Amino acid sequence: MADQLTACCSNGLTTPLSREDADALAQLLKAVSDPVRLQLVSIIASSPNGEVCACDLTAPVGLSQPTVSHHLKVLTQAGILEREQRGTWAWFSVNGDRLSTIAQLFG
Repeated sequence: MADQLTACCSNGLTTPLSREDADALAQLLKAVSDPVRLQLVSIIASSPNGEVCACDLTAPVGLSQPTVSHHLKVLTQAGILEREQRGTWAWFSVNGDRLSTIAQLFG
């Protein structure tokens, strides 16, 4: 679905979207439309190593671990974040290609 979105939206919204493309794009935009999710993406994207442990994300957003985990899951399922399990902790990094797909819509 990510390749399909990139293809349909590579030049912004200059042509009408099919219903399937519109549905896929709406899901992607829905994932980043939450203020906490935007905050999480910005924290991870601006981290010095380009990745952050889930254990370090609760304090900056002021939410419980289960709530942060839910938001991280939504972002991961949308392909915006990539997740790597290291022992008991999950580490997250931003999928730059997926963010580019969003940026191209408005560029």
